[in-house]
Amino acid sequence: MRSRLLAVPTAAVLVLGLVACSGDDPDPGDAGDSADGTAAALATALGSGDVSDVPFDGVAAGEVGDDLAAVVEAMGDITPEVTLGDVEEDGDEATATLAWSWPLTDDDTWTYESTAPLSRVDDEWVVGWGHEVVEPSLNASSVLELTAVAAERADILGAGGVPLVTERPVLRVGIDRTEVPAAQAGRSAQRLARLVDVDVAPYVAQVEAAGDKAFVEAIVYRADQAPAAVERGYRAIAGAVMFGAQVPLAPTREFAAPILGSVGPVTAEMIEEEPGVYEVGDVAGTSGLQARYDDQLRGTGGVVVNAVGTDGKVREIFRAGAKQGSDLALTLDEQLQTRAEAALADVGPASALVAVQPSTGAILAAANGPGNGGQNLATYGQYAPGSTFKSVSSLALLRRGVRPDTRVPCTTTVGVDGREFENYDDYPAGVTGDIPFRTAVANSCNTAFIAERGRLEDGDLAGAAASLGMGIDHDLGFPAYFGQVPAPESETGAAADMIGQGTVLASPLVMATVAASIQQGSLVVPRLLQGLEVSPPDGVEPVAAAEAAQLRELLRGVVTSGSGGFLADVPGPEVIAKTGTAEFEDGGRVKTHAWMIAAQGDLAVAVFVAEGSSGSGTAGPILEDFLRAAR
Repeated sequence: MRSRLLAVPTAAVLVLGLVACSGDDPDPGDAGDSADGTAAALATALGSGDVSDVPFDGVAAGEVGDDLAAVVEAMGDITPEVTLGDVEEDGDEATATLAWSWPLTDDDTWTYESTAPLSRVDDEWVVGWGHEVVEPSLNASSVLELTAVAAERADILGAGGVPLVTERPVLRVGIDRTEVPAAQAGRSAQRLARLVDVDVAPYVAQVEAAGDKAFVEAIVYRADQAPAAVERGYRAIAGAVMFGAQVPLAPTREFAAPILGSVGPVTAEMIEEEPGVYEVGDVAGTSGLQARYDDQLRGTGGVVVNAVGTDGKVREIFRAGAKQGSDLALTLDEQLQTRAEAALADVGPASALVAVQPSTGAILAAANGPGNGGQNLATYGQYAPGSTFKSVSSLALLRRGVRPDTRVPCTTTVGVDGREFENYDDYPAGVTGDIPFRTAVANSCNTAFIAERGRLEDGDLAGAAASLGMGIDHDLGFPAYFGQVPAPESETGAAADMIGQGTVLASPLVMATVAASIQQGSLVVPRLLQGLEVSPPDGVEPVAAAEAAQLRELLRGVVTSGSGGFLADVPGPEVIAKTGTAEFEDGGRVKTHAWMIAAQGDLAVAVFVAEGSSGSGTAGPILEDFLRAAR
C-alpha cells in the first residue's frame, strides 16, 4: 500500500508561506523597498506559488512563476510551508535564509533550509532567482520529483521459521502502452491474451482503456514455469513485454493455497469498504490469511524525493522510509504440508488431510485436494464423520460402564422406530453375535453401538465429544469448524448419532484433533498461529488418563485385528486408527464419504474423501502414504 500524500486545501495555501507581520517582523508589503520586505514577500510567494508581487533580478516574475511551477510540479498536490529566517545585509547585497517544510506523508515531513541572494539595483531590492532557492542541491537543469515507495510485504513463516510465503522471482507479461500506438493496442492485447490463455475480451478492454504510459499485465508466471511458446511468441506482438519481478509466493501454486490466500491489486469493494486504508493501485491480501492479517503483513508505504535532470539522471535527496510489515508465524511444516498435498494429488473427489501434533496442538499440515475447487475443506469442511466418530461414542460408553471386554450384541441389523440399521457391506461375518466391545470397535460394528445407546443419558455424547475437542468453538485466528453434536430429536436420530451420522458434523481438522486428544491423553486445542494463545474452554470435562488409555487400546485393535490392519507394518511407533464411512444422498443416489483417523507417536492425522468406497479402501491408502512419508 502506498503512503498517503497530504494535499493542503486551497483555502489554506495563502497562509503557509506567511511571515508574521506583527512587531518587528518584515512586511511582505515592503517588497522592493527593503531587503527584509523583499525576502518576506519571497517566502510568502514560494509557499503560495504566486510570485507576481516579488521583484526579481533580470527576469520577469511571470517567467519565474513558470519555472517554479516546473521545479515543483512532480511533487504532486503537496504544498510546502516556507518561513523566513535571517536576512543578512552587506551593503547592496543580502542573503535570506528560507526554512522549508514539506508534509510528505501522515508521519513524515521533509525539512531543510535554502538561501536566496538579494541585491539592490536602482534603489530596488530584487531576488536572484535559481532552482537552488527551492532546494540547495538543485541546478538549473534539475527539478524535484516525489515517488511513492511501496512497503516490503512481510513473510508468512512456517514451523522452524521457514519462509512459506516470501518474495520469489516471477515473469510478468503484458502490454506496454508506450511501445504500441493506440490504434494497434487492442489488436496486440487480443493476440497476447490468446497466447497466454486469458479471457480475451476483458483484457482487450483493459488495455484500450489504459493510459498511453500504462503497463497492463496479462499474466504472471513463476520464473521457472513460463511456457516456452510464450517466451518465444510475445516478441512478435507489438507492445508485448516480459520482465522479471519479485512477488510474495508460496513454494508452489497449490501449497496451502485456500488457507494462506493470495496477494494482488485491491478491488473496488475493498476500497469502498475501507477508503482510508486502500486506494487504487494498492496491493494487499485479497483472501485467506493474507487478507485477514493484511494490516500486519503489508507494512506502511513511504516516499522518495529525487532531483531529476533534463538528461534523465536521478539523484535521491530525501527518503521517508517505508516500514516493512511484520512476519506472520504459523505452525505449518513445509515438508509435511508438501507430502500431504502429494498424497491427495491424484484424488478426484473433494478431499482433505490434516495433521496435528498432539503434544502442542500445532497444525502441521492442512491440505486440500485438487477436487475442492479452491475451498478450504481441511479446516472448515462440514460433513458427517461416520464411524470415525465411534472414537467419541466409545468414550461416552466407557464413562457409562462399558469396558473393552464387555460383550455387546453385534447383530446383522437393528431396528429403531421402524428404521433398519445395518453394518457396512463388507463387514466380516465371523465377528457377529455377542462380541467383546474391543472387537466391535476394531471391526466398526454399527449395530453394537446403536444397541448400546440406551446406556447413555442426555448430553453424554456431546460431553464426550467436547472432552476430545469436538463441538466446542475456539477463535483460532483463521476459519475453523469444530463440529456439532446436537441433542437428537428422535430415537432414530440418537441411533444415527452413535455411528457419526444423523445430525453429527465434523471437519477434517476436528477429527484430527479427536485423534490427537486420544493420543495425548488430554484435550488438545489445535493452533495454527504461533503467537496466538489458545486454551481449553471452561466447563469441559477433561478426558481422564485411564479413559484415554482405554481408547488407545481400542483404536490399536483397529490396526492389529480390524479394518486398519494395513497400517500394522508402518515403521515407527505403534499406530492407532479408526476407519469410517458416512452415507449421503446425491441426486437420488446414496453415496458415501470416506474417512480415516490415526495417530503415531507425536502425529495425529485425519483423511477425508467426499466420495469413496469405504474408509479403509479410499481414505486408508492416502493416510498410509502420508504416515510412511512423514517418518
